[in-house]
Amino acid sequence: PKHSVSNLVGKLKGKSSYVLRRSFWDEVKEKLWGNHFWSPSYCVVSCGGASLEVVKKYIENQRTPTSDKNAKKSKSLKKS
Repeated sequence: PKHSVSNLVGKLKGKSSYVLRRSFWDEVKEKLWGNHFWSPSYCVVSCGGASLEVVKKYIENQRTPTSDKNAKKSKSLKKS
């Protein structure tokens, strides 16, 4: 590879922020994270050949706070 993942992500976030701010400023200005369009961090993972449905379910599950996940896991373990 000639380009690093971090460089690619930085360029995607920078250019998309620029375009969205320029084109949709009135719609997005109240929804910004502080004065930032994107979080300064990013995550890159490999799914090891998992199906799209498995990956989708994993991503959707990220919306649940960790404490809620742990509570559900504890309840299911107590039933066993």
